[in-house]
Amino acid sequence: MIDDKKDEFIEQPNEALDELIGLNEDDVVQIIQALEQDDFASVQKIVSPLQPVDVADLYQQLSTNQREKLLDSLGDNLDGNIISHLDDSMRDSVLENMRPKPLANLLKGLESDDSIYLIEGLDEEKQKAVLRYTGRTDRAMYEQALSYADETAARIMRRELVSVPDIWTVGHIIDMLRDETEQLPEKFNSVIVLGKGSKPLGVVLLSKILVSSRKTTVKKLLNNETLYPIPADMPQEDVAYLFKQYDLIEAPVVNDDGKLIGVITIDDVVDIIDEEAEDDLLKLGGVSEDDLYQNVISTAKLRFPWLLINLFTAVLASIVIGFYAEALEKVVALAILMPIVASMGGNSGTQTLTVAVRALATNDLTSANAFRIVFKESLVGGINGILFAVIIGFGVYWWFGDPLLGLVISIAMVINLFVAGLAGIIVPIVLEKLNTDPAVSSTVVLTTITDVVGFFVFLSVASIAII
Repeated sequence: MIDDKKDEFIEQPNEALDELIGLNEDDVVQIIQALEQDDFASVQKIVSPLQPVDVADLYQQLSTNQREKLLDSLGDNLDGNIISHLDDSMRDSVLENMRPKPLANLLKGLESDDSIYLIEGLDEEKQKAVLRYTGRTDRAMYEQALSYADETAARIMRRELVSVPDIWTVGHIIDMLRDETEQLPEKFNSVIVLGKGSKPLGVVLLSKILVSSRKTTVKKLLNNETLYPIPADMPQEDVAYLFKQYDLIEAPVVNDDGKLIGVITIDDVVDIIDEEAEDDLLKLGGVSEDDLYQNVISTAKLRFPWLLINLFTAVLASIVIGFYAEALEKVVALAILMPIVASMGGNSGTQTLTVAVRALATNDLTSANAFRIVFKESLVGGINGILFAVIIGFGVYWWFGDPLLGLVISIAMVINLFVAGLAGIIVPIVLEKLNTDPAVSSTVVLTTITDVVGFFVFLSVASIAII
């Protein structure tokens, strides 16, 4: 019965999915109209039932003036969770305009990981001002969290957790959960079992506790359970890999002494996976996640350096073409066909590059299998080069009536696609070995290689065979 419902849900069309989302297009239109008329009562009526993430989506769809009015309409009802779901640039803009004391009060209603996410976006001066209005315990927690590097386990972990000593029984745990509800986190999925020195021995899911007898010891529940303690300074992408690899729901975070200091939950890991995937995708295109919400000047500034690099690589390719200016003057067809070779090489290399960057990010491409994968991708490039060489060779012969010209472009196609496959896999590997993010630099390097090699091989062969 459950499986049938699951399949029914998966097969729902987009219209049905829209009904499950709190914010729809009609609501947005109504809110915009109410904001334009300064009808804050109507705005609150529509917004109040929405989840914080829906309000954040709404905020990002509005103009600058409308956003200010929306914040005014929310007033003291502004939920910190709304801000935590905003795009980074939007989040920073809202926080910069808030006074330290209201901002400190806003942080109190959030879970520790969300409050740290907000406060880490402030400049150092604003952070100090906000911390002056927080309690001693919270201030110590923030200062400790901010002492760790950005995008590490200690920055994303939640301090609110449930832990018990290893000598407890299931009955002890159930009684504690019932008697101390006010001290428990709002949401939790498991109980962390501690040994000597507050060092975690394992994690027991609530579902396992509920189906066990009261006399069962937690040590017994830990039988055959593998512990995955996460170091506080572990990079967040490594945390995500660990969760994905071992199907974790929660995992304890430990300090250098192995003592429990927090817990990371699957909902935070989903955000990390989404963030890392989006970041790599945007870097491949030379843009940032803030582009959509930045103003025109800021967006132009962000994109300019990447385009400048591409300009220099294009000039390099043009210099290669300039060496064969005489050949191009004699055979105009070369100028017509030349972009085909470079374009095919670029696209073929990008296919390999995309697979390689993803494989590096997921640790599927390692030193153990690097040679085999390099050989495979080179072979794939060569095979596709031969296939397209036959297609383009006959096409050029039919177009220009010159079999020699068809042979020239066929040779160039085979060589360039082979090189594209080879470069597409080697470039990101080399860049990672040089501690450079392959998602950022690989595209420029690959494009330069395929353009230069494509033009050079095509025009060199043409100069020898035709001119």
